[in-house]
Amino acid sequence: MTEQPRPPINGSLSRIQQNVLARSERRLLNWLCARMPAWIMPDHLTTIGMIGACAIFAGYAASNLAVGWLGLSIAGYVLQWFGDSMDGSLARYRAIERPSYGYFIDHSCDGLATLLILAGMGASPFVRMDVALIALSGYLLLSIHAFLSARVIGELKLSYLSAGPTELRFLLIGLTVLMMVQGVGRNHSGSLFGFDVFVGSVGIILIVLFAGQTLVTGRRLARAGR
Repeated sequence: MTEQPRPPINGSLSRIQQNVLARSERRLLNWLCARMPAWIMPDHLTTIGMIGACAIFAGYAASNLAVGWLGLSIAGYVLQWFGDSMDGSLARYRAIERPSYGYFIDHSCDGLATLLILAGMGASPFVRMDVALIALSGYLLLSIHAFLSARVIGELKLSYLSAGPTELRFLLIGLTVLMMVQGVGRNHSGSLFGFDVFVGSVGIILIVLFAGQTLVTGRRLARAGR
């Protein structure tokens, strides 16, 4: 018989979000929730977020044809933020949460969206695919830590180093604008260039964070005798 999912050890799940823009973003999301048409439901917003992620991928991939296609990626980041940030916010605002369903769908879509973003970068003429995969590996490892921590200590950490998904989107939009300004200067077979170094460095930072957070959480559990 398949084991059924169990709640965190302490019986609840605390969302830990300490990124720089958290308060300002929350005020904006609450303002948007109050003005959202009644027919729009959280699942619609989740779909909009995934459409945005697909647009990001398409824009990066199409930049092999013309650098102007990166504008589609920038628009995709805005759309992806709107859908990804608003779906859960609207559910909580209207008190129509489905905690298990929302948790599962939201984080599954986050993983797929990140794959589309980084695969798109790797398919562009600006970032090597192997470098993009390093960044993807770092994201997935840190996600694994977050989900394991949610299970064993009941804490879902949504930000690291005072940065969360919104700050990362701003960073990636800035990076994409720089790509548009610089234009295509090499092909995929070239050596490491500035964008490769930046994306690869972010990936390495995420991997180091995963290792550090694993040690911290492991020691915390050991002291608690769990």
